[in-house]
Amino acid sequence: MEKTSLDLSQIFDPIRADLQAVDREFGRHVQSQVGLIPTIGKYIQTSGGKRMRPAVLLMAARLSGYAGDRSILYAAVVEFIHTATLVHDDIIDDSDLRRGRLAVHSRWGNDITVLLGDYLYIKSMALALTHDTLDIVRLLCDVTLRMIEGELFQLTKNGDADITEDEHFDIIRRKTAYLFGGCAEIGGMLGKVGPEREQALREYGFSLGIAFQLIDDLLDVTGDAEALGKPVGGDLREGKMTLPLIHLLQQNDDVGARIVRDIISSKTIEPGQWEAVLLALKQHRSIEYAYKRASEFAELAKKPLYAFPASPEREALLALPDYILARDR
Repeated sequence: MEKTSLDLSQIFDPIRADLQAVDREFGRHVQSQVGLIPTIGKYIQTSGGKRMRPAVLLMAARLSGYAGDRSILYAAVVEFIHTATLVHDDIIDDSDLRRGRLAVHSRWGNDITVLLGDYLYIKSMALALTHDTLDIVRLLCDVTLRMIEGELFQLTKNGDADITEDEHFDIIRRKTAYLFGGCAEIGGMLGKVGPEREQALREYGFSLGIAFQLIDDLLDVTGDAEALGKPVGGDLREGKMTLPLIHLLQQNDDVGARIVRDIISSKTIEPGQWEAVLLALKQHRSIEYAYKRASEFAELAKKPLYAFPASPEREALLALPDYILARDR
C-alpha cells in the first residue's frame, strides 16, 4: 500500500491550535464533583486517538468561512459522542485493550463504564444545547441514534458467518459514516454555506467514514499487534465478519470457510489457524478486494470538495482520504 506524502500532523496543521482547544474543552466539561468522572475522562484523553472526527468538523468549518469558536464546542461534542460509543463498544466486544492500554471497563468494571458512557452521551447533548442551534442538535441526535442502531444491528449479526456484504456496509454506514458526515455538515452549517454545499460536505464525510472503517477493519487482518494496540484477528475472534472475510467466504474455499466458522464458533484462534486464514485471504485476493473498495470510497470523498475554492483547508481535507488508505496505526 502506497504511503501518503503527508503525515497526520501536517494535514492537521491549519487547525492545530483549534484541536488543542478542543482537548481543553473536553477536559473542562468532563469535570464533576464525582471524582471518578474526571479521573476516567483524563485516562481516556491521554490514551491516544487521532481526533479525526473533530478535525473534520474544524476543517469543514474553516473551509466554509466560519471563524468563530462554536466549532471548537461542537468538535468537543462529537468527541464526547465518539468516546461514549467506544467505551460501550469495548464492553459489548469484551475487548480488554484499547490503543495498547486497558480498556475503561477492564480497569473500572462494566457497571461504572456503562454509566460513564451514558454520562458522556448526555453531556454531549447538554453541550450542543449551549447555543440556540436546534438544527445542529437535531443532526447530532439523528447521528447518535443511527450509531446505536448500527451497534444493535451488528449485535444481531455477531457470529453470523453468512452476513452479506450489503448488511456489512449498512452497519458501517450507521456506526461510522453518519458521524463523519455529520461532522463535515456541521462545519458547513456554522459557515452558512447553503444546502448544496452542506450536502457536499456531508457526502465528503460520509464516504470518508466508510473508507476509514474499511481500512480499520483491514488492519485487524494485516496490521501489527503492537501498532494496533490489541491482538490481530480480534474482530473474527469476537464473531465479527469484516469485508475481506465476507469476500473469502464468497469464493467457495471450503478449507478457509471451515476455519473461519470454527474460530467464530469457539471464539478462539488455535495455533496455525490464523496463518491458514491469512493464506486463504491472500490466495483469493480478499485483502486486495477490501482495499480496492476502501480506495473507491476515498476517491468518492474527494469529489464534493471541488464545490469549494482552493484553500489550505480544502487541501487538508483532500489529503485525509489518502492518509487513511496509507495509515498503519
